[in-house]
Amino acid sequence: MPSRRRLKSVFFDIDDTLFSTSAFADTARRNAIEAMIAHGLRGKREDLLRELLEIVREFSSNYEQHFDKLLLRLGPEASRGVNPEILIAAGVVAYHETKFRELRVFDDVFEVLRDLARTPLLLGIISAGLAVKQAEKIVRLKVYEFLDPKAIFISDQIGISKPNEKLYLRACEATGVRPAEAMYVGDSLENDVAPCRRIGMTTVWHQRSGRFQSLDGIPEPDYRIRNFHELRDILVRDFGVKLPQPRSMPR
Repeated sequence: MPSRRRLKSVFFDIDDTLFSTSAFADTARRNAIEAMIAHGLRGKREDLLRELLEIVREFSSNYEQHFDKLLLRLGPEASRGVNPEILIAAGVVAYHETKFRELRVFDDVFEVLRDLARTPLLLGIISAGLAVKQAEKIVRLKVYEFLDPKAIFISDQIGISKPNEKLYLRACEATGVRPAEAMYVGDSLENDVAPCRRIGMTTVWHQRSGRFQSLDGIPEPDYRIRNFHELRDILVRDFGVKLPQPRSMPR
């Protein structure tokens, strides 16, 4: 446990930290394949899904034409008799409808961010990805109100991406805090813990995603948590953060 030191800011990752990106993406992709089949795409569900996941791995999750590539790989027989644009549109609509219904933070994340926003701590985001996609997540997840508007840093807007520690240094410099006065909460040992440890930030490894990651060659994070209630306890116990009393219910 690190010795108590002054903490001025807490920065958060987004994906698999504030919400389960992995679970959401799996559901959204399955729904997209179901919709494409319903509109005439030929093929077995699991085979189509496997092909789609391969495309995501090859072209990245930020690529915007996954379903177009899927039809190209399947060949003309898979969409014979159907306008391929209808199939693509069906997949896109189903994916976005899933996003509208199911994209939300973990319950404890909302509760803890709400409480921390009522303290002097500066709360921010340091995220890797396309600007418009990451910004959409911040808005859709309904966490923007808890963040300092000047403390949102997305790699696509800065020209520096994870795991380059310059991304984290830029965020600290822009918000006027020294790395030693900042904490970073993220789910990746390689992209979040390692660079932040190198520049002296307090590191919190959020392990809720359940993905196996090896510490081989990576410094031990300062803290490990499974949920944000544990983060709140750390801030109170080790950094002296005074959280507001719960609001009294009207009588």
